Parts: sequence; C-alpha cells; structure tokens
Amino acid sequence: MRHVDLAVIGSGSGNSIIDSDFDSLDVALIDDGDPFGGTCLNVGCIPSKMFAHTAEVADEIRRAGRYGLHASAPSVDWPAIRDRIFGRIDPISLGGLGWRESQPNVAMMRGTARFIGVRELKVSYPDRTSESLIADRIVLAAGSRPMIPGFPGLDAPELEGKVHTSDTIMRLERLPNTMVILGGGFVAVEFAHIFSALGVAVTLINRSAYLLRHADAELARALTDELSQRVVVRLNQTVVEVDGAGRGGIGVYTTDLNDIEYSYDAEILLVATGRVPNSDRLNLEAAGVEVDDEGYVVVDAHQRTTAEGIFALGDISNHSMLKHAANADARAVQHNLLHPDDLTSANHTTIPYAVFCDPQLASVGVTEQELRANRTPYLVGVQRYADVAYGWALEDRGVHVAKVLVDPDSLQLLGCHILGPQASTLIQPAIQAMATGLDARTMARGQYWIHPALTEVLENALLQVAPDR
Repeated sequence: MRHVDLAVIGSGSGNSIIDSDFDSLDVALIDDGDPFGGTCLNVGCIPSKMFAHTAEVADEIRRAGRYGLHASAPSVDWPAIRDRIFGRIDPISLGGLGWRESQPNVAMMRGTARFIGVRELKVSYPDRTSESLIADRIVLAAGSRPMIPGFPGLDAPELEGKVHTSDTIMRLERLPNTMVILGGGFVAVEFAHIFSALGVAVTLINRSAYLLRHADAELARALTDELSQRVVVRLNQTVVEVDGAGRGGIGVYTTDLNDIEYSYDAEILLVATGRVPNSDRLNLEAAGVEVDDEGYVVVDAHQRTTAEGIFALGDISNHSMLKHAANADARAVQHNLLHPDDLTSANHTTIPYAVFCDPQLASVGVTEQELRANRTPYLVGVQRYADVAYGWALEDRGVHVAKVLVDPDSLQLLGCHILGPQASTLIQPAIQAMATGLDARTMARGQYWIHPALTEVLENALLQVAPDR
C-alpha cells in the first residue's frame, strides 16, 4: 500500500495549505471535481459575483432616468456575458491543476477518496481503476454540494437538462424566457437578481414568510419587498410536485398555509434550497471521524477531528459554508500541521457575510430578533442612506439603511446589518471593530470619516447610540 506523509482531500481551500513549507513531505492531493479548484472558483462565489455585478450594471442603466440620463434598455448578449466570466475562470482552474501536477513532491490524484481504515484511503478513478494509500496525516476539505430535495417528479426523465443547481445554471447555452427558482437563501436571492436583471421572467418560491430568514428580520423583509418589484415572489409555499407539463416544459405545483393549490410554468427550474457537506461520501465511520446531526464533521478549536491525525476545514465542517471562513480554517490547519506543539485556532466568533443581490445585504454579529429572544439589553442606531449626502447622489428612495446594535454599558458592537448599495464593503469597519474590541464611540469619533462618502451611513448610525459627550 502506498504511503504518504500528508493527504489532502479537496482542491478548494484545502489546496492552499500545500505551499513551499511542505516541500520536504510526500503529499497526495485527492480531488474528483471538474473543473479543478473547488466550489468558490468554479461554481460559487467568484463567477456568481461576476454575474451579479453585470446584473447590477444592467439595473443601473434601467434606472438612469432618475439622474436625468436617458438610456435605452440594455441588449443582453448571454453568450458574451457567460464566456467573459468563464474565459477568465477556466484558465485559472487549468493553470492551477497544471502547476500542482508539476510539483515533484505532490501526487495529484484525480479520483474519489473513501476511507477503508484509520488514515487509510481508497481512491477510485473514472476509468474504474483504484489505488489505496495510507497517510500519516489527512486533511478533509471535500466541501459541499447543492441539496436536491425529494420533490415528486423532480428526477423525471423529461426534465433532464431543464432542472439546474448553482453548479450548472451559470453555464446555460442560452438565456431562457422564464425561470422558477426554489429557495429563499443566498443562492436563490442572488440568482433571482441576476436573471431578472438580464431579462428573464423569474418566479421565486419560498417556504418562509420572507427571504433570507436568518438575516436581520427588518432588513430581510425590506429586501423581500424590493426584490418583489422585479421578481414574482411567492412566500409561505410548499412544493408538492414537479413535472414536464407546464408551458415552457416545466410545471411546479405548490400549496400555501391554507392548503390552496398553485401552479407555475417555466423553461428552467433552479433548485436553490441549500447545500449539504460531502461527509457522506467519505465513509468516515471507517476512520473514526464523527459527524453531527446535520452531517458536518465534528472538529475542535484547532480543526482536529475525533480521529487522531485527521483535520477538517471548510464546508465539510464549518456550518457557515463561507469561503472566508474556510480560508481561516485552512490557515489554522496549515499552522497546526507545521507546528504540532504550538497549535492555533481560527476565530469564528463573528463570521460576516454578504448577499450580492440588488440591494446588497451584509451582516456581522447577532440580529435584533436574536437579542430580543435572549432578552439581551441593547441600543440600536439606524441611519437611512437617503439622509446622507452620498445617498442624495444615489437618489436613494429611503429603503436602504445601516443598523448597529450596541451593548448599552460597554458600547461594544453586538451586530451590524446594512441593506443597500455597497453594503458588502461598507460593513468592513464594523467587522474590524468587533474583531479588535473597538467600542462604538471610539469608532465613531476616533477617526476621520471621508465626507461625503457613503460610509457616513455607518458613522451616523454609530453616533445615534454613542453621541458626542
């Protein structure tokens, strides 16, 4: 049986662990993903945000009249949009694979790994051959995949090529006229924004009372209302069946809270109902690696699993399923592999996130509804974009806001939530303050805020809870 010093399963954030510090080790990098490079690069964060920005530009053209600019509706060239994006990403993926294959100490194994014992793996290749190996240490970085719910009819042969997930929707051959999206989370909302801005008639079906139900409720409801102006949003609905009888080729059938039945037709169905960790594909029981009730690999503060010598990182063990969290995991794992007597941890106390729709929504820390539910005292400051100078430049209509939640005694930030243009960037000072322990008053008055930049929405929200003395 082949022996290696280190085996890494997954070519996303796990791939970043293997740098020159590992040149003296015999390393196996095992990944069956095509293209090479993980979810974020190929089917997730990067291409979807490139599409999202394109959609934002299209929406800005349509809104140009508010500035006294008169432009015709944009003509959408889907193949040009798609090929511009993947024409940049695909070469990066191929280049990354070629570089790894050229490294003398790294065996690039393009197959599927499963445990057959403690730190023993069997790697199966597409040509039906396989090989086994034993590793002194193993890193589980196998990521996640779209969850496919068991709706009756979803796997019917006549729907082949018409039902998509985030893995395939961005590489469509042509732009459809109509699309139904199932879900109400990050992926569903972002793609509703993208395809509606590009001229597709989108219907978004969600089982909850509003979109992004884990976000700050006030902002999530406002986003739901905003998106509903461009997308047909159907809330509190449960899918009961899917078939190929609808106009365009797909029929989606639902019921609401009162058991009233509905039907929706579309050319394309995007299933965006969440993601699941790939732990079930690894036969972890054979290695003594435990998973929790949701299938995430259980790790300690140092990313160690319940099996000695086996670490885990990213979507397979981190419930946030965010790339920046996976990268933090990877840095900790890399350090701990190199320095086993000086272990470090990734700080996951407050993991921020952003949803790149129109408007953007960004969040860090606890929400107002969580504070209320826990009966935690807090102060709240809310600043409208429309009431700062750059908001006037944007002709903001008053829906977009920055909200800060602060401990009334220490003035430490408990949470920050922003809905509006550039929210994903505007929230960064709040993230830094929470990470470094900067209080709201010092944050507001201990630095200059450029006038009249849009960051004044955050400054003024802070001043509401920590006014000048």
